Amino acid sequence: MEIKADTTVCIGAGMCALTVPDVFDQSDDEGTVVVLRGEVPPELEDAVRRAVTLCPSGAISAS
Repeated sequence: MEIKADTTVCIGAGMCALTVPDVFDQSDDEGTVVVLRGEVPPELEDAVRRAVTLCPSGAISAS
């Protein structure tokens, strides 16, 4: 699974970091999404898909 994050679209809602803190965080300066892992382990893929769905700005995607 590949994750893409567009910090120019992110509004810093933090749903991704709350949903999958092992994969997402927020920057201290901007509050925008930070992807912590380039590779998502299979056991976290469903949670990442849920985080993508919950993101109100559509800043993250997974394929």
